[in-house]
Amino acid sequence: MAIAGVSGGDLAGAGILDRERIIAKPGFNRWLVPPAALAIHLCIGMAYGFSVFWLPLSKALPATDPSCSSLTLLGALTTTACNWRVADLGWIYTLFFVLLGCSAAIWGGWLERVGPRKAGFVSACCWCGGILVASVGVMTHQLWLMWLGAGVIGGIGLGLGYISPVSTLVKWFPDRRGMATGMAIMGFGGGAMIGAPLANLLMTSFKTDVSPGVWQTFVVMALVYFVFMMGGAFGYRIPPAGWRPDGWTPPVAKSNMITHRHVHLRDAHKTPQFWLIWAVLCLNVSAGIGVIGMASPMLQEIFAGSLIGQPGVAFAQLDAGQKAQIAAIAAGFTGLLSLFNIGGRFFWASMSDKLGRKNTYFCFFILGIVLYALAPTLALMGSKALFVLAFGIILSMYGGGFATIPAYLADIFGTQFVGAIHGRLLTAWATAGIAGPFVVNYIREAQIAAGVAPGPALYTSTMYILAGMLAVGLIANAFVKPLSDKWFMSDAEVAALQAKTAAANAGPTGSFGIGKGGLDAKAALAWAVVGLPLLWGVWVTLKSSFALFG
Repeated sequence: MAIAGVSGGDLAGAGILDRERIIAKPGFNRWLVPPAALAIHLCIGMAYGFSVFWLPLSKALPATDPSCSSLTLLGALTTTACNWRVADLGWIYTLFFVLLGCSAAIWGGWLERVGPRKAGFVSACCWCGGILVASVGVMTHQLWLMWLGAGVIGGIGLGLGYISPVSTLVKWFPDRRGMATGMAIMGFGGGAMIGAPLANLLMTSFKTDVSPGVWQTFVVMALVYFVFMMGGAFGYRIPPAGWRPDGWTPPVAKSNMITHRHVHLRDAHKTPQFWLIWAVLCLNVSAGIGVIGMASPMLQEIFAGSLIGQPGVAFAQLDAGQKAQIAAIAAGFTGLLSLFNIGGRFFWASMSDKLGRKNTYFCFFILGIVLYALAPTLALMGSKALFVLAFGIILSMYGGGFATIPAYLADIFGTQFVGAIHGRLLTAWATAGIAGPFVVNYIREAQIAAGVAPGPALYTSTMYILAGMLAVGLIANAFVKPLSDKWFMSDAEVAALQAKTAAANAGPTGSFGIGKGGLDAKAALAWAVVGLPLLWGVWVTLKSSFALFG
Protein backbone atom coordinates (compact mmCIF):
# COMPACT_ATOMS: atom_id res chain seq x y z
CA MET A 1 0.00 0.00 0.00
CA ALA A 2 1.41 3.40 -0.98
CA ILE A 3 1.53 6.05 1.72
CA ALA A 4 1.14 9.76 1.16
CA GLY A 5 2.08 9.82 -2.47
CA VAL A 6 5.00 7.37 -2.41
CA SER A 7 4.49 4.71 -5.05
CA GLY A 8 5.87 1.22 -5.31
CA GLY A 9 7.81 2.41 -8.36
CA ASP A 10 9.55 5.07 -6.25
CA LEU A 11 10.64 2.43 -3.75
CA ALA A 12 11.83 0.03 -6.44
CA GLY A 13 14.43 2.53 -7.62
CA ALA A 14 15.50 3.64 -4.12
CA GLY A 15 18.63 2.38 -2.40
CA ILE A 16 18.63 1.04 1.14
CA LEU A 17 20.00 4.34 2.48
CA ASP A 18 17.72 6.61 0.46
CA ARG A 19 15.07 8.84 2.00
CA GLU A 20 12.24 7.07 0.16
CA ARG A 21 13.12 3.82 1.92
CA ILE A 22 12.55 5.17 5.41
CA ILE A 23 9.06 6.67 5.13
CA ALA A 24 7.07 5.10 7.95
CA LYS A 25 4.28 2.64 7.20
CA PRO A 26 1.06 1.98 9.13
CA GLY A 27 1.78 0.40 12.50
CA PHE A 28 5.11 2.19 13.05
CA ASN A 29 5.59 3.56 16.59
CA ARG A 30 7.12 7.05 16.70
CA TRP A 31 8.68 6.26 20.11
CA LEU A 32 11.23 4.09 18.28
CA VAL A 33 12.86 7.18 16.75
CA PRO A 34 14.29 8.84 19.92
CA PRO A 35 16.29 5.73 20.96
CA ALA A 36 17.66 5.52 17.41
CA ALA A 37 18.87 9.11 17.78
CA LEU A 38 20.26 8.34 21.24
CA ALA A 39 22.22 5.36 19.88
CA ILE A 40 24.15 7.77 17.66
CA HIS A 41 24.46 10.64 20.12
CA LEU A 42 25.69 8.47 22.99
CA CYS A 43 28.53 7.26 20.75
CA ILE A 44 29.64 10.60 19.33
CA GLY A 45 29.23 12.17 22.79
CA MET A 46 32.51 10.45 23.75
CA ALA A 47 34.12 13.55 22.21
CA TYR A 48 33.56 15.20 25.62
CA GLY A 49 35.46 12.37 27.32
CA PHE A 50 38.50 12.10 25.04
CA SER A 51 40.70 13.77 27.64
CA VAL A 52 40.78 10.41 29.43
CA PHE A 53 43.43 9.42 26.84
CA TRP A 54 45.70 12.45 27.22
CA LEU A 55 47.80 11.40 30.25
CA PRO A 56 48.34 7.78 29.10
CA LEU A 57 49.35 9.04 25.65
CA SER A 58 51.69 11.64 27.14
CA LYS A 59 53.63 8.73 28.71
CA ALA A 60 53.34 6.29 25.82
CA LEU A 61 57.11 6.00 25.31
CA PRO A 62 59.11 4.48 28.17
CA ALA A 63 61.78 7.20 27.95
CA THR A 64 62.09 10.58 26.33
CA ASP A 65 65.20 12.33 25.06
CA PRO A 66 65.99 15.52 27.07
CA SER A 67 65.92 17.55 23.85
CA CYS A 68 62.16 16.96 23.68
CA SER A 69 61.64 19.77 26.18
CA SER A 70 62.22 22.30 23.40
CA LEU A 71 60.03 20.49 20.85
CA THR A 72 57.82 22.76 18.72
CA LEU A 73 54.22 21.94 17.83
CA LEU A 74 55.27 21.17 14.26
CA GLY A 75 57.96 18.86 15.57
CA ALA A 76 55.47 17.13 17.86
CA LEU A 77 53.26 16.31 14.88
CA THR A 78 55.95 14.14 13.27
CA THR A 79 58.26 12.98 16.07
CA THR A 80 58.54 9.28 16.84
CA ALA A 81 61.11 9.70 19.62
CA CYS A 82 59.40 12.15 21.98
CA ASN A 83 56.35 11.77 24.16
CA TRP A 84 53.45 14.02 23.20
CA ARG A 85 52.51 16.91 25.48
CA VAL A 86 48.98 17.14 26.82
CA ALA A 87 48.67 20.57 25.18
CA ASP A 88 49.50 19.04 21.76
CA LEU A 89 46.90 16.32 22.26
CA GLY A 90 44.36 18.87 23.47
CA TRP A 91 44.16 20.35 19.99
CA ILE A 92 42.12 17.28 19.03
CA TYR A 93 39.40 18.52 21.40
CA THR A 94 39.41 21.88 19.62
CA LEU A 95 39.27 20.17 16.22
CA PHE A 96 36.26 18.15 17.35
CA PHE A 97 34.05 21.15 17.92
CA VAL A 98 35.38 23.35 15.14
CA LEU A 99 34.82 20.55 12.60
CA LEU A 100 31.48 19.68 14.19
CA GLY A 101 30.19 23.19 13.58
CA CYS A 102 31.72 23.51 10.12
CA SER A 103 30.57 20.11 8.83
CA ALA A 104 27.06 20.66 10.18
CA ALA A 105 26.93 24.00 8.36
CA ILE A 106 28.38 22.66 5.09
CA TRP A 107 26.38 19.43 4.82
CA GLY A 108 23.17 20.39 6.61
CA GLY A 109 21.37 21.01 3.30
CA TRP A 110 22.59 17.68 1.93
CA LEU A 111 21.19 15.96 5.02
CA GLU A 112 17.74 17.44 4.39
CA ARG A 113 17.78 16.05 0.84
CA VAL A 114 19.04 12.54 1.57
CA GLY A 115 17.40 11.94 4.95
CA PRO A 116 18.71 10.94 8.38
CA ARG A 117 19.59 7.31 7.58
CA LYS A 118 22.24 8.16 4.99
CA ALA A 119 23.58 10.97 7.20
CA GLY A 120 23.73 8.63 10.20
CA PHE A 121 25.53 6.00 8.09
CA VAL A 122 28.17 8.49 6.91
CA SER A 123 28.51 9.80 10.47
CA ALA A 124 29.24 6.29 11.75
CA CYS A 125 31.83 5.70 9.02
CA CYS A 126 33.58 9.01 9.75
CA TRP A 127 33.47 8.89 13.57
CA CYS A 128 34.46 5.22 13.90
CA GLY A 129 36.79 5.31 10.91
CA GLY A 130 38.47 8.40 12.35
CA ILE A 131 39.06 6.59 15.66
CA LEU A 132 40.60 3.66 13.75
CA VAL A 133 42.92 6.06 11.89
CA ALA A 134 43.83 7.56 15.28
CA SER A 135 44.68 4.06 16.55
CA VAL A 136 47.18 3.75 13.69
CA GLY A 137 48.57 7.13 14.76
CA VAL A 138 49.08 5.78 18.28
CA MET A 139 50.69 2.55 17.03
CA THR A 140 53.13 4.43 14.79
CA HIS A 141 53.46 7.35 17.24
CA GLN A 142 52.42 9.92 14.65
CA LEU A 143 50.46 12.79 16.17
CA TRP A 144 49.42 14.15 12.76
CA LEU A 145 47.53 10.90 12.18
CA MET A 146 45.79 11.38 15.53
CA TRP A 147 44.78 14.89 14.52
CA LEU A 148 43.63 13.76 11.07
CA GLY A 149 41.77 10.67 12.26
CA ALA A 150 40.07 11.65 15.51
CA GLY A 151 40.09 15.43 15.03
CA VAL A 152 39.29 16.00 11.35
CA ILE A 153 37.56 12.84 10.07
CA GLY A 154 35.99 12.18 13.46
CA GLY A 155 34.93 15.83 13.76
CA ILE A 156 33.06 15.60 10.44
CA GLY A 157 31.31 12.52 11.79
CA LEU A 158 30.37 14.47 14.91
CA GLY A 159 28.69 17.21 12.89
CA LEU A 160 26.66 14.86 10.71
CA GLY A 161 25.70 12.63 13.64
CA TYR A 162 24.73 15.56 15.83
CA ILE A 163 22.24 17.09 13.39
CA SER A 164 21.01 13.85 11.76
CA PRO A 165 17.94 13.41 14.03
CA VAL A 166 16.98 17.06 14.56
CA SER A 167 14.44 17.75 11.83
CA THR A 168 13.21 14.14 11.99
CA LEU A 169 12.33 14.39 15.68
CA VAL A 170 10.75 17.81 15.27
CA LYS A 171 8.49 16.35 12.57
CA TRP A 172 7.62 13.25 14.61
CA PHE A 173 6.80 15.27 17.73
CA PRO A 174 5.15 18.53 16.59
CA ASP A 175 3.18 18.41 19.85
CA ARG A 176 6.39 18.20 21.96
CA ARG A 177 9.26 19.60 19.93
CA GLY A 178 11.43 20.58 22.87
CA MET A 179 11.06 17.25 24.68
CA ALA A 180 11.86 15.26 21.53
CA THR A 181 15.06 17.09 20.64
CA GLY A 182 16.01 17.15 24.33
CA MET A 183 15.83 13.36 24.49
CA ALA A 184 18.30 12.95 21.64
CA ILE A 185 20.70 15.77 22.42
CA MET A 186 20.75 14.55 26.04
CA GLY A 187 22.71 11.62 24.65
CA PHE A 188 25.53 13.81 23.38
CA GLY A 189 26.04 15.17 26.89
CA GLY A 190 25.92 11.65 28.34
CA GLY A 191 28.25 9.92 25.91
CA ALA A 192 31.35 10.67 27.97
CA MET A 193 29.77 9.19 31.10
CA ILE A 194 29.67 5.83 29.34
CA GLY A 195 32.74 6.18 27.14
CA ALA A 196 35.23 7.53 29.67
CA PRO A 197 34.86 4.74 32.28
CA LEU A 198 34.65 2.16 29.48
CA ALA A 199 37.91 3.51 28.04
CA ASN A 200 39.55 3.30 31.48
CA LEU A 201 38.45 -0.33 31.85
CA LEU A 202 39.76 -1.22 28.40
CA MET A 203 43.08 0.59 28.86
CA THR A 204 43.59 -1.21 32.17
CA SER A 205 42.90 -4.51 30.43
CA PHE A 206 45.22 -3.86 27.47
CA LYS A 207 48.01 -2.05 29.33
CA THR A 208 51.49 -3.63 29.27
CA ASP A 209 54.96 -2.55 30.34
CA VAL A 210 55.59 -1.06 26.89
CA SER A 211 52.11 0.14 25.93
CA PRO A 212 49.38 2.15 27.71
CA GLY A 213 46.73 0.13 25.83
CA VAL A 214 45.30 3.14 24.00
CA TRP A 215 45.39 1.93 20.39
CA GLN A 216 43.72 -1.36 21.34
CA THR A 217 41.07 0.61 23.24
CA PHE A 218 40.47 2.79 20.17
CA VAL A 219 39.93 -0.30 17.99
CA VAL A 220 37.45 -1.91 20.39
CA MET A 221 35.50 1.30 20.99
CA ALA A 222 35.36 2.07 17.25
CA LEU A 223 33.87 -1.36 16.53
CA VAL A 224 31.35 -1.15 19.38
CA TYR A 225 30.35 2.38 18.39
CA PHE A 226 29.96 1.33 14.76
CA VAL A 227 27.44 -1.37 15.70
CA PHE A 228 25.41 1.02 17.86
CA MET A 229 25.49 3.84 15.31
CA MET A 230 24.43 1.54 12.48
CA GLY A 231 21.54 0.37 14.63
CA GLY A 232 20.56 4.00 15.16
CA ALA A 233 20.90 4.94 11.48
CA PHE A 234 18.79 2.00 10.32
CA GLY A 235 16.25 2.68 13.07
CA TYR A 236 15.41 6.11 11.65
CA ARG A 237 12.05 6.63 9.96
CA ILE A 238 10.47 9.82 8.67
CA PRO A 239 6.74 10.58 8.68
CA PRO A 240 4.86 10.92 5.39
CA ALA A 241 3.77 14.45 4.48
CA GLY A 242 0.47 15.37 6.04
CA TRP A 243 1.12 13.11 9.02
CA ARG A 244 0.23 14.37 12.45
CA PRO A 245 -0.15 12.61 15.82
CA ASP A 246 -3.49 10.91 16.34
CA GLY A 247 -5.98 13.40 17.75
CA TRP A 248 -3.59 16.36 17.58
CA THR A 249 -4.28 19.55 15.66
CA PRO A 250 -1.84 22.45 15.31
CA PRO A 251 -2.55 25.15 17.91
CA VAL A 252 -4.31 28.17 16.44
CA ALA A 253 -2.82 31.55 17.32
CA LYS A 254 -1.37 30.16 20.55
CA SER A 255 1.80 32.17 20.11
CA ASN A 256 3.03 34.49 17.39
CA MET A 257 6.51 33.09 18.12
CA ILE A 258 5.54 29.74 16.52
CA THR A 259 5.07 29.71 12.76
CA HIS A 260 3.35 27.01 10.72
CA ARG A 261 5.05 28.18 7.53
CA HIS A 262 8.59 27.54 6.26
CA VAL A 263 11.70 29.58 5.42
CA HIS A 264 14.05 28.27 2.72
CA LEU A 265 17.61 27.42 3.72
CA ARG A 266 18.95 29.95 1.22
CA ASP A 267 17.15 32.77 3.07
CA ALA A 268 17.45 31.83 6.74
CA HIS A 269 20.90 33.35 7.25
CA LYS A 270 19.74 36.59 5.60
CA THR A 271 17.35 37.32 8.47
CA PRO A 272 18.37 39.23 11.61
CA GLN A 273 16.62 36.55 13.67
CA PHE A 274 19.15 33.93 12.55
CA TRP A 275 22.10 36.02 13.75
CA LEU A 276 20.37 37.01 16.98
CA ILE A 277 19.76 33.34 17.80
CA TRP A 278 23.36 32.63 16.69
CA ALA A 279 24.55 35.17 19.29
CA VAL A 280 22.19 33.71 21.91
CA LEU A 281 23.68 30.22 21.46
CA CYS A 282 27.28 31.42 21.16
CA LEU A 283 27.19 33.48 24.37
CA ASN A 284 25.37 30.81 26.38
CA VAL A 285 27.83 28.14 25.22
CA SER A 286 30.93 30.34 25.62
CA ALA A 287 30.15 30.89 29.29
CA GLY A 288 29.36 27.23 29.97
CA ILE A 289 32.16 25.60 27.99
CA GLY A 290 34.74 27.79 29.68
CA VAL A 291 33.59 26.48 33.07
CA ILE A 292 33.64 22.86 31.84
CA GLY A 293 37.25 23.23 30.76
CA MET A 294 38.33 24.71 34.11
CA ALA A 295 35.97 22.89 36.50
CA SER A 296 38.56 20.63 38.12
CA PRO A 297 41.37 23.18 38.75
CA MET A 298 38.79 25.82 39.77
CA LEU A 299 37.38 23.66 42.57
CA GLN A 300 40.85 22.60 43.73
CA GLU A 301 42.28 26.13 43.84
CA ILE A 302 39.20 27.72 45.45
CA PHE A 303 38.54 25.18 48.23
CA ALA A 304 41.99 23.55 48.51
CA GLY A 305 42.49 22.00 51.97
CA SER A 306 38.81 22.19 52.94
CA LEU A 307 38.14 19.42 50.40
CA ILE A 308 40.11 17.01 52.63
CA GLY A 309 39.02 18.34 56.01
CA GLN A 310 41.75 20.96 56.39
CA PRO A 311 40.01 24.33 56.04
CA GLY A 312 42.31 27.31 55.88
CA VAL A 313 45.07 25.42 54.07
CA ALA A 314 45.68 27.17 50.74
CA PHE A 315 46.33 25.30 47.52
CA ALA A 316 50.01 26.33 47.47
CA GLN A 317 50.49 24.84 50.95
CA LEU A 318 49.34 21.34 49.97
CA ASP A 319 51.89 18.61 49.35
CA ALA A 320 51.87 16.28 46.34
CA GLY A 321 49.85 13.59 48.12
CA GLN A 322 47.20 16.05 49.26
CA LYS A 323 46.97 17.52 45.77
CA ALA A 324 46.37 14.03 44.40
CA GLN A 325 43.55 13.58 46.94
CA ILE A 326 41.78 16.79 46.00
CA ALA A 327 42.28 16.06 42.28
CA ALA A 328 40.28 12.85 42.75
CA ILE A 329 37.55 14.79 44.57
CA ALA A 330 37.51 17.42 41.81
CA ALA A 331 36.94 14.62 39.30
CA GLY A 332 33.73 13.89 41.20
CA PHE A 333 32.76 17.56 40.79
CA THR A 334 33.32 17.28 37.04
CA GLY A 335 31.16 14.16 37.00
CA LEU A 336 28.34 15.92 38.82
CA LEU A 337 28.49 18.76 36.32
CA SER A 338 28.10 16.16 33.56
CA LEU A 339 24.94 14.87 35.22
CA PHE A 340 23.51 18.38 35.44
CA ASN A 341 24.51 18.94 31.81
CA ILE A 342 22.61 15.82 30.74
CA GLY A 343 19.58 16.36 32.95
CA GLY A 344 19.32 19.98 31.84
CA ARG A 345 19.12 18.94 28.20
CA PHE A 346 15.93 17.00 28.83
CA PHE A 347 14.45 19.14 31.63
CA TRP A 348 14.84 22.56 30.04
CA ALA A 349 13.93 21.38 26.54
CA SER A 350 10.74 19.83 27.93
CA MET A 351 9.99 22.97 29.96
CA SER A 352 10.36 25.05 26.81
CA ASP A 353 7.24 23.35 25.43
CA LYS A 354 5.32 25.04 28.24
CA LEU A 355 7.29 28.26 28.76
CA GLY A 356 8.10 28.96 25.11
CA ARG A 357 11.60 28.95 23.68
CA LYS A 358 12.29 32.67 24.07
CA ASN A 359 11.17 32.67 27.72
CA THR A 360 13.29 29.61 28.42
CA TYR A 361 16.38 31.46 27.18
CA PHE A 362 15.40 34.42 29.33
CA CYS A 363 15.54 31.99 32.28
CA PHE A 364 18.99 30.79 31.19
CA PHE A 365 20.44 34.27 30.99
CA ILE A 366 18.81 35.82 34.06
CA LEU A 367 19.56 32.84 36.31
CA GLY A 368 23.04 32.55 34.85
CA ILE A 369 23.88 36.20 35.47
CA VAL A 370 22.72 35.91 39.10
CA LEU A 371 24.62 32.65 39.74
CA TYR A 372 27.87 33.81 38.12
CA ALA A 373 27.70 37.08 40.07
CA LEU A 374 27.10 35.14 43.32
CA ALA A 375 29.86 32.56 42.70
CA PRO A 376 32.71 34.67 44.17
CA THR A 377 30.65 35.27 47.33
CA LEU A 378 29.88 31.56 47.67
CA ALA A 379 33.58 30.79 47.23
CA LEU A 380 34.59 33.29 49.94
CA MET A 381 31.94 31.81 52.25
CA GLY A 382 33.59 28.41 51.77
CA SER A 383 30.22 26.80 51.03
CA LYS A 384 30.98 23.78 48.85
CA ALA A 385 27.35 22.67 48.64
CA LEU A 386 26.04 26.04 47.41
CA PHE A 387 28.99 26.50 45.07
CA VAL A 388 28.48 23.07 43.49
CA LEU A 389 24.71 23.61 43.26
CA ALA A 390 25.20 26.99 41.56
CA PHE A 391 27.49 25.55 38.92
CA GLY A 392 25.27 22.49 38.53
CA ILE A 393 22.37 24.78 37.62
CA ILE A 394 24.64 26.76 35.27
CA LEU A 395 25.69 23.56 33.49
CA SER A 396 22.07 22.38 33.30
CA MET A 397 21.31 25.58 31.37
CA TYR A 398 24.39 25.06 29.19
CA GLY A 399 23.04 21.65 28.17
CA GLY A 400 19.48 22.96 28.03
CA GLY A 401 20.58 25.64 25.58
CA PHE A 402 21.78 23.01 23.11
CA ALA A 403 18.61 20.95 23.44
CA THR A 404 16.23 23.91 23.16
CA ILE A 405 17.81 25.61 20.14
CA PRO A 406 16.46 23.19 17.45
CA ALA A 407 12.89 23.78 18.65
CA TYR A 408 13.55 27.54 18.80
CA LEU A 409 14.64 27.43 15.15
CA ALA A 410 11.61 25.34 14.17
CA ASP A 411 9.34 27.87 15.87
CA ILE A 412 10.87 30.81 13.97
CA PHE A 413 11.80 29.26 10.60
CA GLY A 414 9.42 26.28 10.28
CA THR A 415 10.34 22.61 10.00
CA GLN A 416 11.11 22.13 6.29
CA PHE A 417 14.82 23.05 6.59
CA VAL A 418 15.27 23.09 10.36
CA GLY A 419 18.03 20.46 10.31
CA ALA A 420 20.12 22.40 7.79
CA ILE A 421 19.47 25.73 9.50
CA HIS A 422 20.49 24.14 12.80
CA GLY A 423 23.66 22.91 11.12
CA ARG A 424 24.58 26.43 10.06
CA LEU A 425 23.78 27.78 13.51
CA LEU A 426 26.25 25.31 15.05
CA THR A 427 29.06 27.53 13.77
CA ALA A 428 28.19 29.44 16.96
CA TRP A 429 29.31 26.36 18.91
CA ALA A 430 32.55 26.18 16.95
CA THR A 431 33.18 29.85 17.75
CA ALA A 432 32.29 29.38 21.42
CA GLY A 433 34.52 26.31 21.64
CA ILE A 434 37.48 28.57 20.90
CA ALA A 435 36.35 31.81 22.55
CA GLY A 436 35.03 30.43 25.87
CA PRO A 437 38.11 28.48 26.99
CA PHE A 438 40.40 31.21 25.63
CA VAL A 439 38.68 33.91 27.68
CA VAL A 440 38.61 31.84 30.88
CA ASN A 441 42.19 30.59 30.55
CA TYR A 442 43.57 34.00 29.54
CA ILE A 443 41.96 35.77 32.50
CA ARG A 444 43.30 33.13 34.89
CA GLU A 445 46.82 33.42 33.48
CA ALA A 446 46.63 37.22 33.63
CA GLN A 447 45.59 37.05 37.27
CA ILE A 448 48.48 34.72 38.12
CA ALA A 449 50.91 37.00 36.28
CA ALA A 450 49.56 39.89 38.36
CA GLY A 451 50.49 37.99 41.53
CA VAL A 452 47.06 36.64 42.53
CA ALA A 453 47.56 33.38 44.46
CA PRO A 454 45.40 30.31 43.75
CA GLY A 455 42.14 30.78 45.64
CA PRO A 456 38.72 32.44 45.31
CA ALA A 457 40.21 35.75 44.14
CA LEU A 458 41.81 34.02 41.15
CA TYR A 459 38.39 33.48 39.54
CA THR A 460 36.43 36.54 40.70
CA SER A 461 37.05 38.59 37.55
CA THR A 462 36.29 35.55 35.40
CA MET A 463 32.85 35.11 36.98
CA TYR A 464 31.92 38.74 36.47
CA ILE A 465 33.04 38.69 32.83
CA LEU A 466 31.02 35.53 32.17
CA ALA A 467 28.00 37.22 33.75
CA GLY A 468 28.58 40.15 31.38
CA MET A 469 28.62 37.80 28.38
CA LEU A 470 25.28 36.39 29.46
CA ALA A 471 23.91 39.93 29.79
CA VAL A 472 24.72 40.51 26.12
CA GLY A 473 22.98 37.23 25.29
CA LEU A 474 19.93 38.38 27.24
CA ILE A 475 19.73 41.52 25.09
CA ALA A 476 20.10 39.53 21.86
CA ASN A 477 17.30 37.17 22.92
CA ALA A 478 15.02 40.13 23.68
CA PHE A 479 15.33 41.29 20.07
CA VAL A 480 14.21 37.96 18.55
CA LYS A 481 10.85 38.64 16.89
CA PRO A 482 8.59 36.69 14.48
CA LEU A 483 9.65 36.86 10.85
CA SER A 484 7.85 39.03 8.36
CA ASP A 485 5.85 37.35 5.57
CA LYS A 486 8.47 38.11 2.90
CA TRP A 487 10.81 35.44 4.24
CA PHE A 488 8.39 32.51 4.04
CA MET A 489 8.06 30.16 1.08
CA SER A 490 4.79 30.03 -0.83
CA ASP A 491 2.58 26.95 -0.58
CA ALA A 492 3.58 26.08 -4.15
CA GLU A 493 7.31 26.10 -3.23
CA VAL A 494 6.70 23.87 -0.23
CA ALA A 495 4.61 21.47 -2.31
CA ALA A 496 7.34 21.26 -4.95
CA LEU A 497 9.97 20.45 -2.31
CA GLN A 498 7.80 17.73 -0.79
CA ALA A 499 6.64 16.27 -4.10
CA LYS A 500 9.35 13.58 -4.29
CA THR A 501 8.46 11.95 -0.99
CA ALA A 502 4.93 13.08 -0.27
CA ALA A 503 1.73 14.75 -1.33
CA ALA A 504 1.62 18.51 -1.18
CA ASN A 505 0.24 20.33 1.84
CA ALA A 506 -3.18 20.37 0.22
CA GLY A 507 -3.25 16.58 0.38
CA PRO A 508 -4.74 14.41 3.12
CA THR A 509 -3.65 14.80 6.74
CA GLY A 510 -3.99 12.51 9.72
CA SER A 511 -2.13 9.79 11.57
CA PHE A 512 -2.55 7.14 8.80
CA GLY A 513 -2.23 4.53 11.54
CA ILE A 514 1.35 5.69 12.16
CA GLY A 515 2.89 6.85 15.43
CA LYS A 516 0.72 4.85 17.83
CA GLY A 517 1.90 2.25 20.30
CA GLY A 518 3.53 4.12 23.16
CA LEU A 519 5.97 2.03 25.16
CA ASP A 520 5.11 -1.33 23.59
CA ALA A 521 7.48 -4.32 23.71
CA LYS A 522 9.54 -3.24 20.68
CA ALA A 523 9.89 0.33 21.92
CA ALA A 524 10.76 -0.88 25.45
CA LEU A 525 13.56 -3.06 24.02
CA ALA A 526 14.93 -0.16 21.95
CA TRP A 527 14.93 2.11 25.00
CA ALA A 528 16.62 -0.59 27.10
CA VAL A 529 19.46 -0.92 24.57
CA VAL A 530 20.38 2.76 25.00
CA GLY A 531 19.05 3.26 28.54
CA LEU A 532 21.01 0.53 30.35
CA PRO A 533 24.47 1.79 29.26
CA LEU A 534 23.39 5.33 30.19
CA LEU A 535 22.25 4.18 33.65
CA TRP A 536 25.59 2.40 34.12
CA GLY A 537 27.39 5.63 33.25
CA VAL A 538 25.25 7.58 35.72
CA TRP A 539 26.00 5.07 38.48
CA VAL A 540 29.76 5.17 37.85
CA THR A 541 29.67 8.98 37.87
CA LEU A 542 27.68 9.14 41.10
CA LYS A 543 30.10 6.76 42.81
CA SER A 544 33.07 8.92 41.85
CA SER A 545 31.31 12.08 43.09
CA PHE A 546 30.46 10.76 46.59
CA ALA A 547 33.89 11.88 47.83
CA LEU A 548 32.98 15.51 47.19
CA PHE A 549 30.66 15.58 50.19
CA GLY A 550 31.97 12.51 51.96
